[in-house]
Formats: sequence, C-alpha cells, structure tokens
Amino acid sequence: MTLALDESHRADLRSWVESANASTTDFPIQNLPLGCLRVEGGARPGVAIGDRILDLSAARPVLALESRVLDAIDACVAEGALNPLLALGRPALHQLRAAVSDLLRAGTSAGERARSFGDSILVPLSGAELALPIRVGDYTDFYASIDHARNVGSMFRPDNALLPNYKWVPIGYHGRASSVVTSGSSVRRPSGQRRDEATSPPTFGPSVRLDYELEVGAIIADGNALGAPIALAAAEQHVAGLCLVNDWSARDIQAWEYQPLGPFLAKSFATTISPWIVTLDALAPFRVAAVRPSSDPAPLPYLDDEEDRAHGGFDITLEVLLSSRRMRDEGQRPLNVSVGSFATMYWTLAQLVAHHTSNGCNLRPGDLLASGTVSGATKESRGCLLERTWRGTEPLALPTGELRRFLEDGDEVIMRASCERTGQRRIGFGECRGIVSG
Repeated sequence: MTLALDESHRADLRSWVESANASTTDFPIQNLPLGCLRVEGGARPGVAIGDRILDLSAARPVLALESRVLDAIDACVAEGALNPLLALGRPALHQLRAAVSDLLRAGTSAGERARSFGDSILVPLSGAELALPIRVGDYTDFYASIDHARNVGSMFRPDNALLPNYKWVPIGYHGRASSVVTSGSSVRRPSGQRRDEATSPPTFGPSVRLDYELEVGAIIADGNALGAPIALAAAEQHVAGLCLVNDWSARDIQAWEYQPLGPFLAKSFATTISPWIVTLDALAPFRVAAVRPSSDPAPLPYLDDEEDRAHGGFDITLEVLLSSRRMRDEGQRPLNVSVGSFATMYWTLAQLVAHHTSNGCNLRPGDLLASGTVSGATKESRGCLLERTWRGTEPLALPTGELRRFLEDGDEVIMRASCERTGQRRIGFGECRGIVSG
C-alpha cells in the first residue's frame, strides 16, 4: 500500500490553467484524473484540469516520460481506451502523474513551455464528449457496505438481517461488462419476468420498480496471472484508481429471479460509470482506518494486515441527486436525495482485490470492481431508492409535488463525489449521470 505524499499533493500548488485554482473545481492540479476524449474516429487519453482537458497525445512532445509510457499513450489512441496505460501498472501511472503535474504547474520551465502550446494541447471540458475511459473486460459487483446489507436484509428477513457469512467473506457476483456505459448515456427501462402476488403466476413486461445504486468502482491496472493470487499487502498496487458507479437495478425482476443463484437480468441491462478515473495517488491524502469494530470476528489471515487496518479506507463524500422531467421543464434544481461516505465500508478495497484473486482468478487491465451500494446508518445516507423509500412505503416528495417510490421515465439520476481534508485541496470525481427512457 503506497500512501506517501509528494510534491504533487502540496495544497499551495497552482496551475497556469487558471480555472484549476478555483476552490470549487473538482479538478485542481492536485487531482489530475484520467479519462478519454471522444474525437472523430475514436478517443484520445486526457487529464482533467480545471475546466479543460489536457490532450495527452497532443502534449506528447512536452511530456518528460519514458518511451514505454509515451508508446502506451499512442496505443491508447489506437485502442480508444486507457487500457494500454493501465497495463503498465502503478509505477508508470505515478510517473505520468508527476510529469503532468510539472507540465501544468505555474512557475516551472515545463509549465511555461506547455503554456506556449495553449489551445493545441487543451480542450474545453464544457461541450466535450467523454468516452468510456476503459475497455471493460470483466465486471464484478460486491456487497461491501454493512449498513446496506443490514437494511436490505431487515426488509426480507427481519429476524435475521445479516447472514452469518457477511463478516467473514466479501460477498460479490460477476456482472455484465458489455452493458457498462459512460455518464450521460440514456438507460432504457428493462423488461423481464416479475411476480407481484405470491399466489399468481409471473408476468412479463417493463420493470415498475427501477432503481439506482450508488457505488464506487475500482479500475484494475496491471493484473495477475491465472492461478497466482494477489496478497493483501500488494492488492492496491494493482488498482489504477476509482470512479463512480450507478448499478441500475430492476427490483421487481430481481425479487423473482435472484433465488437460488443471485442477480441476472435485473442487473445486466446497464451500469453507468463516471468518465474520470481518480488515481490512488491523488487519493493518498484522504485515507482513513478501516471500520471493522473490535467486537467483530477478525478477518482470516489472507484478508488481514496492520497497514490495511490503519489506512484501508477512503474518506470520500458521495451524493445522489434526482431530477424528474417535470422538474427540468419548470427550471427546478435537482433534489438532493442522499449524502453518504465511502469511509463507512465494512470491507476495504484491498480486501476485495485479495479475495477476488484468492482462488487464482486473474484480473486484467481495465477490469471493473464495484463496491456495491454505499449506504450509511441514517435514512439520508441510504444509497438506493429501495432503502431510501423503504420498499416504496416512504415515498420521496419532489419539489413539483410528484412522489417517487422508484424511478419513472424521464428521471435523471446524478451522482457526485469529493474528498476534503484540512490542509489539503478539495478534489472531486465529476458526475455520473443517466436518464431513464421508456
């Protein structure tokens, strides 16, 4: 686990891109998340800085990088995704971050040279079309929030909310990589089998209990060979960074199909991710201790070490906002539905990676590992409508007078995330958006 802060984290650093110095920006020079800018014929790798995108391909002549990293940037252009860069691993990504920080910093010789290139290497973020940043080979969804597990469990098993394996093993399932889409994509309401009455046969049709799930995704950098587990202490060295994930869920389809094998069509129709990958290096100032109470059973040895206990968490504030079609037509601001924290997760990111590979399963560059719904102990911190409206029995009142138990056609779900700490610059993840279509 690499936690060392360096020159790139200094709170007093300023960029010659003036918008990056605003206190409200998600993308100060201390962040520098990776993404892909869609261009004619494909996509090019970029770095968000204030209200601009540094085009890494255009900036190649002024980037002080090893040839293998420069070659990987070229390969990203050819592939239209960041996978070739990710495959080089965390040390190369650290080198890239340092070079970009120097290039965008005010008062450096590299910065002055880059500034002379001006608009030839910078693209306005406003109006830019952002592509899916990775080619997702595999997608795994976990169930790492104990508050979410307790809430959902208590709805269906009031006397046995938390199953006996939860505190011993990270629960997850293999999702569908082909339906992962980038922020801004519309999400079509899925159809499937559902049974509304226990005494009636099932019917087939559009889901009437469509939901969002607020999650954080980990993007794999260099993976592991088949049959070679990743040790807990090395797990984060295989993670490039984090993004936001909306794992859309059809609750009525899910309730009918999930027994005995778990989620299937209720989850595979769409998963939206935010376009920017916030690197683990950028998140180093915002690490916190894992939350497992001392009264709980200690993890098995392959899921436990002192460093992960002390620094395995991430202090990320997460928000969900909801906007109906009528709200947008009337000029109403989106309703803040929930505010939670990724710091409350029961299982750490490193534990998820170590467990995923413990049987020899191989992870590959660009694989997506999602946390599962992030919920807290309060009603206002619940990360999905199933919990927030308690299966629809406590509907949300929108500013227009509309009620929401689950999502309606035209509803837009907006997810945001940020990190703040005294003595550090605030950094953000951008937005993860999706509109439901019929």
